Amino acid sequence: MSNNDNRNRVPLPPNKDQRPGRNVMFLVFAMFSIAAFFLFNSSSSSDTTSRDYSQFKIEVRKSNVRTATIVARDITYTRKNDAGRKKYRTYIPYSDPGLLKELEKYNVEVKGKPKSTNSFLSILLNLLPWLIVIFFIWFLMIRQMQGQGNKAMSFGKSRARLFQAHQKKATFADVAGVEEAKQELTEIIEFLVEPGKFRKLGARIPKGVMLVGPPGTGKTLLARAVAGEANVPFFSISGSDFVEMFVGVGASRVRDLFEQGKKKAPCILFIDELDAVGRSRGAGYGGGHDEREQTLNQMLVEMDGFEANEGLIILAATNRPDVLDPALLRPGRFDRQVIVAPPDVKGREKILDVHVRDKPVSREVKLNVIARGTPGFTGADLANMVNEAALLAARRNKMKIGMLEIEDAKDKVMMGPERRSIVIDEIEKFNTAHHEAGHALVGYVLPNTDPVHKITIVPRGRALGLTFFLPEQDKHSRTKAYVLEEIVTLLGGRVAEEALSLNQITSGASSDIERATNLARAMVCEWGMSEKMGLRTYGQKEEPIFIGKEIARHKDYSEKVAEMIDDEILRIVDSCHEVAKKLIKSNYKALEVLVGELLGKEVVSGVEFEALMVKHKVKKEDPFNSGTRDSIAGKQKPLQPGKTRKPSAAVKKIAPKRVSGKSP
Repeated sequence: MSNNDNRNRVPLPPNKDQRPGRNVMFLVFAMFSIAAFFLFNSSSSSDTTSRDYSQFKIEVRKSNVRTATIVARDITYTRKNDAGRKKYRTYIPYSDPGLLKELEKYNVEVKGKPKSTNSFLSILLNLLPWLIVIFFIWFLMIRQMQGQGNKAMSFGKSRARLFQAHQKKATFADVAGVEEAKQELTEIIEFLVEPGKFRKLGARIPKGVMLVGPPGTGKTLLARAVAGEANVPFFSISGSDFVEMFVGVGASRVRDLFEQGKKKAPCILFIDELDAVGRSRGAGYGGGHDEREQTLNQMLVEMDGFEANEGLIILAATNRPDVLDPALLRPGRFDRQVIVAPPDVKGREKILDVHVRDKPVSREVKLNVIARGTPGFTGADLANMVNEAALLAARRNKMKIGMLEIEDAKDKVMMGPERRSIVIDEIEKFNTAHHEAGHALVGYVLPNTDPVHKITIVPRGRALGLTFFLPEQDKHSRTKAYVLEEIVTLLGGRVAEEALSLNQITSGASSDIERATNLARAMVCEWGMSEKMGLRTYGQKEEPIFIGKEIARHKDYSEKVAEMIDDEILRIVDSCHEVAKKLIKSNYKALEVLVGELLGKEVVSGVEFEALMVKHKVKKEDPFNSGTRDSIAGKQKPLQPGKTRKPSAAVKKIAPKRVSGKSP
């Protein structure tokens, strides 16, 4: 850490939660000490011996009493025969009017004192035990409430955390792979810094900006970066912090949050996981009062109600925009929705560069290669992969993170950790090798499938073996041929088992069959890829608002159509099964060689698999006559910058004619 960092560091304030407890402890200890002191002094100063009144009278008549001090009916006296000043005490139990004459008769020195009616010490000593008990109970209650994070009568207060300038650490330099989202948020920050630049053109800054995207894409990190870039106060709160078991608390916290924001305006209010409080109204199960609706209504009013919120920008994040209330998404409340999608290959490379910035990485590590090998990974997945690689390097006593550690970490994130300790029977291992070899071989023969990345018969996660196909590029849509070939590849494992030994098949293909059936059903019911069923969707998904999970598909077709759908799904799966049988049969020799490699090495990389297929002259086959990507594209050369390609004759026929002439 540099000296500048030490100079700029602001000293942290003392922990306020501990000070009240320490003060109360000190007060209780002081009161115990005072009580013990007074009790000790009172017990030590009262060096008196109690005597009966009859004994006192006998002592007087024997002329053995020197002095007598009378306070009401209490008598304290001393004796002549005692060498010291020992005192005796007695009490007059009845009225004795001749006592004074009798004392004078025997030459007793009589003293008198008035009775004390307002002794502070006696009152304090009498009340002190009760005060100590009361203070002790109060102390326990305060500590319990502080331990739960609540204070008395503060349920309606907002729990938003205020970040000042010296507390904001993340910046846009720490966020990569979401350039469009950063551009949208930079505009918000520029308006807060230079509002006149926009107002002179009549522009109005959006009141609310919602970050929408799958989990792990960096929505909360973007909000933290906005807090670090904007030179204004930044309030952060979670959507679940508004909802409480007490009715009306959520609405009260919303009011308090916006009141705090107005006092600090211009400022930014960030609400994470907005779907916890912003779900559609009137869709809950059961009757009665819904606390969420009150909270949402108050938020709608505060965002765009009768009073204007100048300089107050609402920033929210959610991964379930489909369940939010429409009134929350209308312009004037959340004017802008920023999509934070999973990064592409360039974005993944930039994200990896951010995560390896503070880690010792070997020169052999190529971030562009890792980015191409991690399609579909989010920022959180990439961060987890780099962290796993660092842990593996430390476990292997290496000084730097190498390419091998990153590859092993990628496999662990994608396929799960290896379970080499599990005991597998040789026959089961043999079946697993055939199953995985069937997947790999069929996937290699088909022209549109993804290349094989790795084949392993080492158990990972809940699988006894895995064949991992790695796309060469990010896919945004899938063709019919690609889906059919994917079904054939899934069924290749079962076909290899069938070809092994007289149909002695196992249950290891259960997940493959399930995925193949789901793909076939999607082709028929959702994607319109069935010529028999036509271009129509069958069934509507029903997603309960407050559950957020798909639990049913509404049947909007007749029983006859349902039978047709089942027949078409079965036809697709059976035809793909026959294709897989044909491919395995024609390349069975290569299959047996690959099984031997798996049984010997347990893990076969994609490069080794490719070399093995080339060595045994395994040829590509196109059972669906779909052609490869190169044949479809016509192997056209890439365009040079600044040049355009002339449209084909087919395109010219359907393209609209341009109207020449000057515009009015």
